[in-house]
Amino acid sequence: MTFGDKVIQFNEELEYKGAVLPDGIRIMNPFKEYEQTMVIADSFYHKYYNDNEPRHIILGINPGRFGGGLTGIPFTDPKRLVTECHIPYEGKVTHEPSSVFIYEMINAYGGVAEFYKRFYINSLFPLGFVTVDANGKEKNYNYYDSKELINAVKGFIVTNIKTQIALGVETDVCFCLGTGKNEVFLRNLNDEHHFFKSIVALEHPRFIMQYKTQTKQFYIDKYVSAFRAVSS
Repeated sequence: MTFGDKVIQFNEELEYKGAVLPDGIRIMNPFKEYEQTMVIADSFYHKYYNDNEPRHIILGINPGRFGGGLTGIPFTDPKRLVTECHIPYEGKVTHEPSSVFIYEMINAYGGVAEFYKRFYINSLFPLGFVTVDANGKEKNYNYYDSKELINAVKGFIVTNIKTQIALGVETDVCFCLGTGKNEVFLRNLNDEHHFFKSIVALEHPRFIMQYKTQTKQFYIDKYVSAFRAVSS
């Protein structure tokens, strides 16, 4: 099996099996909720991961509703899926700021094919979380937004990391997207389980796009420098 075949199998088998979640929070599984998502992800991983080369892993938090929650590809909204990855998409074309940053960074690195040949992006919790407000509107939620949720999903996160390492992931360095709670949680988990020899944390794309847009190029350069350090 190629690296891509293994990721596709991982996606097909992806289902939350853990403790009961706190009230008001539900799992978002794009591979179960949208008919075209699995087809899109299959095309993507066959296109860019059709080999047996190892990759360094980049771990985010958990997918959002307008990016990986629709396409099945982390940090890839429908717009970037079509314009950057050249994979067809039907339906609502959404815009996710994190995806904008990631693909600007990927282009600065050397382009989609070159980047994905060396790196594999996913999340500590590979499925999404949503809550529903009083008006019935769904909102993104993070695994670390409540202690109860962290306690419920910690075991699943540990299993998820082990499973993704087995895809063919290098364990010398792991890149963590988020220099706050995501980094703290991952470092503590790594101290306990010794998944990776070292962790390099980078500011989360959402944080950059929301608060640091004026200096976005600084963060693009920082990302590219960190990635080239392990891929040169």
